[in-house]
Amino acid sequence: MALVVFIRGVNVGGHRTFRPTKLAEALKHLGAINIGAAGTLVIRHSMTQAQARAEVARILPFVAEIVVCQSRDIVNLLSKDPFKGQSVQPDIVRFVSVLTQRPRLEPSTPMQLPSSGQWLMKILARRNRFVIGMYRRHMKVIGYLGALDRLYGVTATTRNWNTIAKIARVLHNDLPE
Repeated sequence: MALVVFIRGVNVGGHRTFRPTKLAEALKHLGAINIGAAGTLVIRHSMTQAQARAEVARILPFVAEIVVCQSRDIVNLLSKDPFKGQSVQPDIVRFVSVLTQRPRLEPSTPMQLPSSGQWLMKILARRNRFVIGMYRRHMKVIGYLGALDRLYGVTATTRNWNTIAKIARVLHNDLPE
């Protein structure tokens, strides 16, 4: 079964930068496929999550938090459209935050931040380790995304919904006909 690897806090603002394509090349013996520039990989060879985490950590030029999910978790996430009924607008970004482990806290959803006035971030739902939401393109949003760690009591790494959809396409293409 394929694994999906999310590397937290890399290639943002010039900190902990690396070339994800080079990482995928270094992990080609695992069937690694790079997805985008934010540190997301699909590992196609069968292995445990701990083995995948160790292999990625061995190649990275710095210490980083590495979150690993089974491919079926991503497939299940996309099995129901979490954004159904939400209008798509150019200034709104749909996202998924992956929690590093089972959350310690479980805030009720949906919620919006700030809680009054025009929202900058909406959390629509949580499905297992995935927090699904939308945010407006605004400088204050980075703080709200950082607040997810406090809201759920564990760290999280965030990806654009387009990245999650691309992961699903790669996983679908790997399925036997």
